[in-house]
Amino acid sequence: MPRFAANLGYLFTDRPLLERIDAAAAAGFKAIELQFPYDVPASQVKAAIERNKLTVLGINTPPGEGEGTFGLAAVPGREKAWQALFARALDYITAIGGGAIHCLAGKVSPEQRPAAERVFIDNLRAAADLAAAQNIMLLIEPINPRDRPNYFLNHVEHAADIIAKAGRANIKIQFDFYHLQIVGGDLIARLEKFLPDIGHIQCAAVPTRHEPDEGEINYPAVFAAVDRVGFRGWIGCEYRPRGRTEAGLGWGRPYGLIATP
Repeated sequence: MPRFAANLGYLFTDRPLLERIDAAAAAGFKAIELQFPYDVPASQVKAAIERNKLTVLGINTPPGEGEGTFGLAAVPGREKAWQALFARALDYITAIGGGAIHCLAGKVSPEQRPAAERVFIDNLRAAADLAAAQNIMLLIEPINPRDRPNYFLNHVEHAADIIAKAGRANIKIQFDFYHLQIVGGDLIARLEKFLPDIGHIQCAAVPTRHEPDEGEINYPAVFAAVDRVGFRGWIGCEYRPRGRTEAGLGWGRPYGLIATP
């Protein structure tokens, strides 16, 4: 049966981060993923995770300074700043006992893309070597250009090519069905094709990004396919609830989640 993790950048956001961890456990989640937890001391986050007997998955690298900045891993000329952001993420994920870092590629203009690819690969190689010493996986995620114009990485095919060129076993794809449906669709076939490179999966409805029980993706069939192909990781619930998070968990009852009024 598929296993679902609560993305606490999206779920239970009507309360502070530490209370979100408690709420996720109460709702039946056995794992959580964080986005930008850096304002909360890692020791407090780790204590909340341990108190609730949760598995903590990954965090994002900090987005970086500047209006509209969303990562620096592929941004030419910002290599030193990227190294500082990555070091902060690696320290934090190690302190809370997590297993992965999503390396935000960042936005680049069309004319920068050839240089950006070289920068991205070089930055990922160096980061992967540092992460491997801590048994940490790096994730890169194709993000649709409708939500993030000029984001460097949009296609899963491109992500797989980057991974092949980087040549590091601990770099994997964050395979978000929401973004991939918007950029190309054909979800189950691409899940099967790229399974060896997939380190984490996420879900949300398209086009609303609400609970995975509406819209154009047949999630029961997709979740069954995740099981069938033998994916052994977690599916992160990175959706925006229509209302209170607990009230929208009816879709997850077959998977052990608890919906309350």
